[in-house]
Amino acid sequence: MTNDTKPAFNLLDEPWIPVRTLDGKACEVSLAEVLLNAREYAALAETSPPNLIALYRLLLAVLHRALTTHHGTWRDADRARWFREGLPEEPIRAYLEQWREHFWLFHPQHPFMQVAVLAEAKETKDEFKPCTQLAMESACGNIPTVFDHSVDDEPIPVRCGLALRNLLGFLQFVPGGLVRVFKYSDKSGALANTAAILPVGSSLVGTFVLALHPYATAETNDLPAWELPPPSVIDLVSGAKLATGPIDRYTRLTRAALFLQEEIPSCVRRLRFGAGLSLEEDPNAPDPMASYRVNKEGKAVRISFAEGRAIWRDLPALVPDVSGRFNIPPAILGWAGNLYSSIGQWNVPVSVLTAGLANEVGQMKLLRWRAERVELPRALLTDADAAAELRQHIRFAEEVYSRLRGICAGMIASTMHDPAHKDTKSRARAVQENGPAASVFFSTAERALPKMMQQIAVGAIDTAHQDWLMVLKNATLQAWEATRRSLGNAPGVIRAEARAYPKFSGLLRSLQQPETVSHREEATT
Repeated sequence: MTNDTKPAFNLLDEPWIPVRTLDGKACEVSLAEVLLNAREYAALAETSPPNLIALYRLLLAVLHRALTTHHGTWRDADRARWFREGLPEEPIRAYLEQWREHFWLFHPQHPFMQVAVLAEAKETKDEFKPCTQLAMESACGNIPTVFDHSVDDEPIPVRCGLALRNLLGFLQFVPGGLVRVFKYSDKSGALANTAAILPVGSSLVGTFVLALHPYATAETNDLPAWELPPPSVIDLVSGAKLATGPIDRYTRLTRAALFLQEEIPSCVRRLRFGAGLSLEEDPNAPDPMASYRVNKEGKAVRISFAEGRAIWRDLPALVPDVSGRFNIPPAILGWAGNLYSSIGQWNVPVSVLTAGLANEVGQMKLLRWRAERVELPRALLTDADAAAELRQHIRFAEEVYSRLRGICAGMIASTMHDPAHKDTKSRARAVQENGPAASVFFSTAERALPKMMQQIAVGAIDTAHQDWLMVLKNATLQAWEATRRSLGNAPGVIRAEARAYPKFSGLLRSLQQPETVSHREEATT
């Protein structure tokens, strides 16, 4: 190989990973520091949701390989000890030193998470792209953004640490689509269009141990990118392959990239780019951080971020479903539940981070990214009956809103010319969907969610049901009033409200507590 790049920026020594200390300060540390002194840090402080999840996956891959190759067999009892006392340092130090040469960001043969052959391949050796190619929030090519006005001809310098974090997030969340280098198009990253799930501890040690997948001797072939031979052009043009395990998914080079070393210290401007090692999805081996909802056709659909839809509405897909007919929860929450069982902390809630990026299905069009936190009582992860109760309560909320949505859409249609026409009904539904009803209804219900989950967790099922009925009734009233106010006070609107009110009143009666309904019926007889 004639690539004369000199080794530079070793990730084990250079600070590039943003962390938040226990007292709330933010700083950047090296890869070795974040693993060896994980008890000193509360969490990663990366602000980009795709980069944040990708960083956690990278660190989990390094940690798992260190423990597997230099510690030997380990079980949940070992994880419980590490959760209390901290990670074992010797296996981590030994592993990092063993592979130190492969943790250079710039290296002629082994650039970290990059493809060195791009410097030699005829398709890429003289073709360069700006580093914004990897930053999903930045402008690049014909993809404009609101706040980034950089141009490809004059790329701005990007700090090496940020450039690598962007690369990691890109490899995990890149949508499938056109590439035109080595292949005309390529498949998506492991977490494309996914709301990734991660259990979070009170410190990085807790997070790492909670999210660590189990030791298995059968996974000796599940290797990270830096332990594999450098990809060749033949590898890049070949077809998609199944993942060998979680570590392969966490570090798969789904696109080929190679940073161009600049004269500016610790910065890069350009890179070579092409199709990568395509990932073929296996329906029998879902991603450990992905949750699925089973649709009416029996197909498992990944949970992603829908516009205006809070992630708590998809909580049924996070908790166990013993039937498997409705939801497939992420395996990573099962590992966290097993650890809490080993520790014996039955009443400790599990803090769940949901972060990622949504894109237009089948297109490179990026829609939104988000990060949310939900506190789940541990019983909801380990008790199938409690999980079923939660699923039933949230499903009931969706059913109530569905009925309210139909009533509101009918009222809106009544204010229009020819209300019975199908085009009128379609326009009325569009007006309703863009109105305030959904946000008012579900934001009102969300405020009562923690109390309802805790009631279910401690077995107060009847109380939870009665309180939830009251919450949904209040949410229905507020959403109706918001919709009514948004239509104004024209005579046609008042007549439409009068026609729709009997149906709305029937919906409210269905949300009355049983004893209240009984007393009212007795009083009228």
